[in-house]
Amino acid sequence: MAYDLVTLGEAMVRLSPPHFARLEQAASLEVQVGGGELNVAVTAARLGLSTAWVSRLTNNALGRMIAGHARLHGVDTSRMIWTDQDRVGLYFAELGAAPRASAVLYDRASSAVSKLQPGEVDWAALLAGARWFHTSGITPALSPSCAQVTREAMQAAKQAGAITSFDVNYRKKLWSPQEAGQVCSDLMQFTDVLISTEEDIDLVFSLKSDNPKHAARQLAARFDFRALAVTVRENPLVWNNTWTAVVYAAGKMYDTRTYTVEIVDRVGAGDSFSGGFIYGWLTSDGDLQRALDFGAATSALKHSVPGDLSWATREEVESLLQGAGMRIVR
Repeated sequence: MAYDLVTLGEAMVRLSPPHFARLEQAASLEVQVGGGELNVAVTAARLGLSTAWVSRLTNNALGRMIAGHARLHGVDTSRMIWTDQDRVGLYFAELGAAPRASAVLYDRASSAVSKLQPGEVDWAALLAGARWFHTSGITPALSPSCAQVTREAMQAAKQAGAITSFDVNYRKKLWSPQEAGQVCSDLMQFTDVLISTEEDIDLVFSLKSDNPKHAARQLAARFDFRALAVTVRENPLVWNNTWTAVVYAAGKMYDTRTYTVEIVDRVGAGDSFSGGFIYGWLTSDGDLQRALDFGAATSALKHSVPGDLSWATREEVESLLQGAGMRIVR
């Protein structure tokens, strides 16, 4: 089948102490599943797009758990690369409260996906007729072979006629800004839509700016994008933030509403923006204002639920865009 969206990337099992406990004091851990590109595929699938997610998973209970969560939300995992070797990556999320920030501890070294090799995925077959391909800077950061596969996939997507998007998603625990800058700059030749934060634009592309709009204009002057989206978070308190985004395309800047979010869990909010943005674009013939509005509203809703994955529905997003209040829905 021809997919609306194909994503490539890692997913892990997430373990979190309940009730804001520190890892050192935890007597139990809550289990979630998530990963940047899986989160995007899930968000888009829940909104109504046909999506497929590609990764490499170990054929054990943890790998099957991850794939099962993807399928639960309607994401096709039939192109998954399975192995009886290696391991599934884990990460521990310790949720903080002001003045203690949340923290993440990774246990992902030598994971199955980090050993994904060029040529393992038949990209021409997978992307035939696909409308959009998405990945992020996390994927090439996992290993040199993953960087090669990311380039292979994005080049194949361009050749297949799909729109391509790339979320910078810089992770300092995976690589240095210099390494990220070299790899990501090369990938920009295959990128139609770039998604980032102002901070990541500075770190990865060495572009200092005084505001997100300036950052977007600077980076757009360097690379040939169809659109560049920058998400903007202000976090005066750990669990009380404001959230919005801007898009720059063809010399025009687009703004959207700023949301005040009471955070239940902020992990995956940027991915939900990407999924909502892609949905908004593909269902409105490329209307950038619609895409931006949908992306920001979808990601605002993601803050209100635990775990990495979005549980928002299209109806909830539409209702929020129409000014839904905070009264109980009865």
